[in-house]
Amino acid sequence: MAGINKSKVKSPMPVQEPQVRAGNFNEVALGYTAETAVDEARRCLNCKDSPCVKGCPVNIPIPEFIGKIKESDFEGAYQVISRSSALPAVCGRVCPQESQCECECVRGKKGDAVGIGRLERFAADWHNQHNTEKPVRPHSNGKRVAVVGSGPSGLTCAGDLARKGYQVTVFEALHTAGGVLVYGIPEFRLPKAIVQKEVDNLKDLGVDIETNMIIGKTLTVDELFEEGYDAVFIGSGAGLPSFMGIPGESYKGVYSANEFLTRSNLMKAYKDQPDTPIMKGGRVAVTGGGNVAMDAARTALRLGADKVYIVYRRSMEELPARKEEVEHAMEEGIEFRLLCNPIEILGYENPQDKKDPKNGFVTGMKCIEMELGEPDDSGRRRPVPIPGSEFLLEVDTVVISIGTSPNPLIKSTTEGLEVNRRGGFVVEESTGATTRKGVYAGGDAVTGSATVISAMGAGKTAARAIDEYLKKLEH
Repeated sequence: MAGINKSKVKSPMPVQEPQVRAGNFNEVALGYTAETAVDEARRCLNCKDSPCVKGCPVNIPIPEFIGKIKESDFEGAYQVISRSSALPAVCGRVCPQESQCECECVRGKKGDAVGIGRLERFAADWHNQHNTEKPVRPHSNGKRVAVVGSGPSGLTCAGDLARKGYQVTVFEALHTAGGVLVYGIPEFRLPKAIVQKEVDNLKDLGVDIETNMIIGKTLTVDELFEEGYDAVFIGSGAGLPSFMGIPGESYKGVYSANEFLTRSNLMKAYKDQPDTPIMKGGRVAVTGGGNVAMDAARTALRLGADKVYIVYRRSMEELPARKEEVEHAMEEGIEFRLLCNPIEILGYENPQDKKDPKNGFVTGMKCIEMELGEPDDSGRRRPVPIPGSEFLLEVDTVVISIGTSPNPLIKSTTEGLEVNRRGGFVVEESTGATTRKGVYAGGDAVTGSATVISAMGAGKTAARAIDEYLKKLEH
């Protein structure tokens, strides 16, 4: 076929060398050049039924934007993407394309899938570097919507509603907007300047962002309605960390991954003389095998850890983190201790703590080896302890990364909001409507910890539903 790049291999992404990047927080992946982007775009077959689009939670018209890149119309490619996605520079970096759009790519059946995520990142970066025009602020329709949380679902919902003329205010609990995009994902995977650019674009559209506002404490949902908001979207994420319930988790030097990454990303613990020290040097164990565990382990390495372990109770085949993140971690020297599970965190007493001297410092982690038995409810083989296989891992910092759940604060201060057994808001799947009239929810606040793009999809769904709901109230 004329114009098709028949290579079975995806154009490689240039990256920092492992030994260099392990000592800095600069972005690991350096991005495609224009020449490489066009060459990779030419691998796309422009399939008539576009299976890749069906794999995208926000249904980006993928062949159309890739077609623009083939023609070197990079701004055109961005405009196509932005019709569906509010955060293309973010999604091009952190979305698991290999299990979504690229998973459905026809080229992937006899070689590598087209590098859809890499091309999305290229188009977004090109736009941000070359376009200086601010978005046109729509005419106000007089209706007000409050958005709780400035993560991917909240920002997406806010942007979609603002473009329809709604006066939108985003309430963020922390002092910087961006939610998990700024406090959870490290700089070396997602530069904060990228997130700030997306936030600034929303402000240019007329979205107001109020930080240091804890809904459920500073203001309640009821008070938002009293202040004149016509609808509320809750995109407060899943910031309540889970722990293992093993002895020793109260020792100093034990962190949830949320706390560890927030201190590093948002509170700048990576500085030479940080106000919020978490560790310098030493040996670190991160329990868990997801993307957050990879982020925590690679962050610890960059903070100066002498040795970093990933401790995961299943095998490499079951590891849920993205393949690319696992490969990067291994290249950087992080050791994977698979098929083993912590059973106790060891430490010594702190005589200076008069209230509880047992609240001392970590000296090690006792683990037990595991083997895989029959599949559990998730379909993965259940890890089973091997009697008598206990061993000691000498560490002085432990990061627990085994999942999170939604914070119960909003539910506990609002009448009429039902939650499921995991603490997520109960919603209508097709609209995001909660059990409280005029209140919608989406993202991790509903599903628990999930992907950025799925949270964005929930934000888009809720924005459409809120628009329809408020229009019906006028009649």
